[in-house]
Amino acid sequence: MAASNTTNTSNRRMRIMDRAEYASKPKPLTFGPDESVKPAVAAMSEMNYGSVMVIDDDRKVIGVVTERDIMKKLVNGALDPSKTKLSEIMTREPRLAKETDDLVDWLRIMSNERFRRLPVVDEDGRIKAVFTQGDFVSYTWPDLMGQAKELAKASVFRNWPLFLIGGGIMLYSLLMIIVVRSI
Repeated sequence: MAASNTTNTSNRRMRIMDRAEYASKPKPLTFGPDESVKPAVAAMSEMNYGSVMVIDDDRKVIGVVTERDIMKKLVNGALDPSKTKLSEIMTREPRLAKETDDLVDWLRIMSNERFRRLPVVDEDGRIKAVFTQGDFVSYTWPDLMGQAKELAKASVFRNWPLFLIGGGIMLYSLLMIIVVRSI
């Protein structure tokens, strides 16, 4: 389907790379698989990142190390961060999105499969950005609000007679209160 810079509907799709925010995403934090965990954690802390992309010599993602990996595998395993390689604690073969993939499709996949960080790669498979679920939600929020507005309008018009009756009853009740108080 064709890319669009307008709201996403069932017949229009938005590629990840079409979002204005895509170009301004900060560069992903990357390390090689043989580097120790300690400098990666230091860089994550300094930059306030929740993950590190583990890449090969061709900048292709081979793994992801998240805060959860550090907690469960390193800390809980009582491993030494100076001696433990990233390849020992990384999540291997992570899901990778291409820049041309549909934004909402990935939001759904991330939600269904319960992961929060998505490496985005170019057509050659090289790391370009990392999107989080929060990024996707904030990027699709205007679309979701538009859909909610359309649903609300459809609901009102479908139930118009009930709204008229309810409004009439409320107006009649208000008028009766005013009349009774004035007596």
